[in-house]
Amino acid sequence: MNTSPETGSLACVGIGITLGSHISPLARSHIEQADVVFTAVSDGLVELWLKEMHTDVRSLQPFYSEGKSRVQTYREMVEAMMTEVRANKRVCGVFYGHPGVFAWAPHKAIEVARQEGYRAHMEPGISSEDCLYADVGIDPGRYGCQHYDATQFMLCHRHVDPSAWLILWQVGLAGEQTSKRFSTGAAHRQVLVEILSRDYPLDHEVVVYRANTLPFQAPRIERMALSALPQADLNMSDTMAVPPSQPLREDSDIRARLAALDAAVTTD
Repeated sequence: MNTSPETGSLACVGIGITLGSHISPLARSHIEQADVVFTAVSDGLVELWLKEMHTDVRSLQPFYSEGKSRVQTYREMVEAMMTEVRANKRVCGVFYGHPGVFAWAPHKAIEVARQEGYRAHMEPGISSEDCLYADVGIDPGRYGCQHYDATQFMLCHRHVDPSAWLILWQVGLAGEQTSKRFSTGAAHRQVLVEILSRDYPLDHEVVVYRANTLPFQAPRIERMALSALPQADLNMSDTMAVPPSQPLREDSDIRARLAALDAAVTTD
């Protein structure tokens, strides 16, 4: 690790999902006080909004290209930010939602910066998960929630609890293994349906959700039978929320043990 004092720094901040509505005062401060601002957002309106806060806003979107591995793209994003940090500049990376949620580059950039002796900080933001709870009306404390990337869920053996919510992220990319495509099709989603059918009936209602990124938009909340998922129009921003299909099962032995402990405390 480089332990010499350095003046360069990195802050990766989340600006939330809905333009202008979700940014925190601290995230705004990091943007305004930076020497250089990098942004990974793909919406031109968001870029224009950021340029109202800072004169040097640089898009990371050109690192993407058709047929190019996203892993390589993300590494190039990290290097672009670190080049300016190593030039002893205050660098701010701006990301949709929460910069630590489904975002490899911010985590890696902060890791590299700290390894090289620079100050690095991640500032949280409102994520799609937060919007999902609010828009669909899910209380994760009522039945519990299981969260998985859709492709990881398909590729790995997971123990699903059908009495809790199941949240599958980036369902429009379900089954994508090349890191070069930005969507998959009906055949890949059919495999996902077959996996889910081990624990849920095919007529079980699921919710396809997409948070609104602009204030005048409405979120996508589309309910359909599980069996209809392959024919749905999906992209990488879509999430699938699967409601519980079974009731919670009480563990009577544990309840009895806890009741005995409560009774012992009462009699002390």
